[in-house]
Amino acid sequence: MTYMGKPYYPTWLDNLADDVTLEASAMDGTAHGAAAVRTILSRAREQYEQQEFSYAGPCGEQTFVEDYSSLVRGMPTHVVVLVTYNDDGQTQSVVVNHRPRDAMLQFSRIMLEKFSGTSHEKHWQGTP
Repeated sequence: MTYMGKPYYPTWLDNLADDVTLEASAMDGTAHGAAAVRTILSRAREQYEQQEFSYAGPCGEQTFVEDYSSLVRGMPTHVVVLVTYNDDGQTQSVVVNHRPRDAMLQFSRIMLEKFSGTSHEKHWQGTP
């Protein structure tokens, strides 16, 4: 993964607030806490066969945006991630939007497979 010719890694993932939240179009409900959010996002990142970034950077004083295209099991997927920081500069909330709908539903089913039998399974049980 590169952005503007340089290797890209979401450094905001290494600075999660203890009470960070994660919401996503592919999820049911909200994940709470640094351990849960880190686990879910790390597993999610493993599903991308490639990432082509359009933008990764600040959007205002306390927000960060990632906008990228990817393939997930061969299906073109477009993703926008909005990260909000708290007053201490830690990641306070993460919101992830996958498009189009077919790609989002496929991603949700994959995450259900990956988290089946774990405490995180509840976030994908409503997947059709």
